[in-house]
Amino acid sequence: MKYRKLGSTGLDVSVLSFGASALGSVFREVDEAECIRTVHEAIDAGINYIDVAPFYGLTKAETVLGEALRKVSRDRFLLSSKAGRYGLDQFDFSRERILSSVDESLSRLHTDYLDILFLHDIEFVPASIIVEEAFPALLELKKAGKIRFTGISGLPLQMFESMLPRIEADAIISYCHYSLNDTTLERLLPFLEEKGTGLVNASPISMGLLGTRGAPYWHPASKQVKEVCLEAAEFCAKQGTDIAKLAVQFSTMNERIPTTLVSTANPANIRRNAAWTDEVMDSELLVNVQEILRPIQNVTWRSGRPEYNEEIGVSE
Repeated sequence: MKYRKLGSTGLDVSVLSFGASALGSVFREVDEAECIRTVHEAIDAGINYIDVAPFYGLTKAETVLGEALRKVSRDRFLLSSKAGRYGLDQFDFSRERILSSVDESLSRLHTDYLDILFLHDIEFVPASIIVEEAFPALLELKKAGKIRFTGISGLPLQMFESMLPRIEADAIISYCHYSLNDTTLERLLPFLEEKGTGLVNASPISMGLLGTRGAPYWHPASKQVKEVCLEAAEFCAKQGTDIAKLAVQFSTMNERIPTTLVSTANPANIRRNAAWTDEVMDSELLVNVQEILRPIQNVTWRSGRPEYNEEIGVSE
């Protein structure tokens, strides 16, 4: 496993990191014992950064992860969680809720501190709430020693471009913008590098778009995007390989992307994902898959408030 610096935080993060959303039965019902084995397998494979949130499984993911980490030395992993989003349409970025949320997360996770706390999906609320109330609460938590670093997360790149000049965030989580079908995250890299802002890339398979099962029913991508991504996945299968392998390798090979989050509740899956990062990518396969994906390359979808989605057209 390779490691890279996370911005100016000084943290060395594994190029592949573990997203614990699957532990909350977000994708399927999961067995707690299997979840715990998955976390231990990830750490044993060299993955040293784990991300979770109270939103995932409505606190189930944090609870299960906490059980998994009980017997793991705290110096073996870096841990982040989030605050502000607690249900599908439930957001509360008030100072009081953020402070209480962190205490609840620390209790569920059986730790005294978080390495990073991210404000979760901030594109759904007015910027003034984040700038004037939520982010100052993070600075308060940092001063108190309950978190080491601050961050924000969300989908629209416009949101980061608007918010980051207004706050001194240590890190961000961006998802579905650095994968085989969408590399628009590259446009943020010069700004992040200049500011020393740590970057966590998430979902190299674009929330299930890149798979032979097809995108989940709830996926917000257009019909065309889903169909073309499925075509690319089926092409890989015919070559005797899993598009997930190519996707993980593609996302983790870029040295300007410090770490990429993947989520699973299967020990064998996380073991395979970790091993893929040390294997040589099939460059010919990559060229062929990129050609298939060309018609929908960099096509995304709307999320949150209109001001963060002005550049996104509607395609069906």
